[in-house]
Amino acid sequence: MGSGQVTSSVSSELKGKRVTVAGLGVSGLPAAKVLHGLGAIVTAVNDGADERARAQAAELEALGITVRLGDGDTLPEGTELIVTAPGWKPDKPLFAAAERAGVPVWGDVELAWRLRGPGAAPWLAVTGTNGKTTTVQMLASILKAAGLRTAAVGNIGVSLLDAVLGEEQYDVLAVELSSYQLHWAPSLRAHSAAVLNLAPDHLDWHGSMEAYAADKGRIYEGNRVACVYNAADKATEDLVREADVEEGCRAVGFTLGTPAPSQLGVVEGILVDRAFVENRQKNAQELAEVADVNPPAPHNIANALAAAALARAYGVPAKAVRDGLRAFTPDAHRIAHVADVDGVAYVDDSKATNTHAAEASLAAYESIVWIAGGLAKGATFDELVTKSAPRLRGAVLIGADRALIREALARHAPEVPVVDLDRTDTGAMRAAVQEARRLAQAGDTVLLAPACASMDMFANYNKRGDAFADAVRELGSADG
Repeated sequence: MGSGQVTSSVSSELKGKRVTVAGLGVSGLPAAKVLHGLGAIVTAVNDGADERARAQAAELEALGITVRLGDGDTLPEGTELIVTAPGWKPDKPLFAAAERAGVPVWGDVELAWRLRGPGAAPWLAVTGTNGKTTTVQMLASILKAAGLRTAAVGNIGVSLLDAVLGEEQYDVLAVELSSYQLHWAPSLRAHSAAVLNLAPDHLDWHGSMEAYAADKGRIYEGNRVACVYNAADKATEDLVREADVEEGCRAVGFTLGTPAPSQLGVVEGILVDRAFVENRQKNAQELAEVADVNPPAPHNIANALAAAALARAYGVPAKAVRDGLRAFTPDAHRIAHVADVDGVAYVDDSKATNTHAAEASLAAYESIVWIAGGLAKGATFDELVTKSAPRLRGAVLIGADRALIREALARHAPEVPVVDLDRTDTGAMRAAVQEARRLAQAGDTVLLAPACASMDMFANYNKRGDAFADAVRELGSADG
């Protein structure tokens, strides 16, 4: 059912075609190689000319591919198609020039979709502001538990081009798609797809919340079996209503409450399905226990329900849902329990890089000393603080934009003690953990859920989470 072969129509269409690959990096490099291998006349352009770009350029030039570094704005003469890296913004001069010249623009996902061979594995696709990677990994785990040949691919780090063109044969693919990727993938048609949630993010790229939502909603276009939406997030259901799907495709909701017909939900600690059962007005199928979800925080149970809905849409039996969820281990820095010290739990959710993710994380615990701050990326914190205030025992603020959180706390949670660490060096995390320990009491959770990006102090959220975990382990060893 997989595809080691490229469809001859697309292959012949690209042969001899003048294709410009916009951007090197994770997606541009393999796209340029694939297109060159199919006989296209490839020119790769890139804004930067740093050491990494020069090394990648040398690799492509050795194959006979033309590379132009330091100028990603000018359309190379004779270009008939652009294949762009997903992160390139739609308002770049290159794309305006392409539009004037009538040149189509594809992303790497669009290219992969068009290169699938006959009988290729269908795609079960997931997008949303938060939870995409975890949901796709859960879905792959469930599909594997059902004995299906599958992989978690896409924005998750495994190239879709590799999955589509490689030797490995797949029955079905679990595909994570970002709003950037969906923007450049007009002909994508998934078997079934889910939008997990929608909150303001990447608005500098999309230009508006409406444009961001519209790009997320593209994932539903042409779905065959199920459009999975979040019953607690009306915007996701609205996207389903607006989508042009194949006849017979159903809207399937997931909820943390008791499910209505055509929904999956939770009843007395059991994940249940009232969508993919006979006589769903009266019947429900037990899938798994809440305790089978790791960790069983509310937003992660929602992820599990979305994964289960997509798997059930593909025909997976209930037992595989349970077995797949039990076998799943989340990635590092996603509500990861680091240690207990003096009866206080220390939890690393460094991946909570925006307010929506931090809100979900804070909702998972009753009494919290919150470590937050970093680069706000234009975010505001009033709503987050208002919702989370009853759970906060204290807050320790770090990073460049910590004042924005401090001011929101002063407005909406003035009784919560706040430690403002006026430093952005990497050693600030050790100090933050020590201050959090001073504020915490037995039974509390010290939670790193920054609600901000990490690049003011750390290379990425992984390094920030590692620094937190190291500081917590120092506390434990000092006690020992």
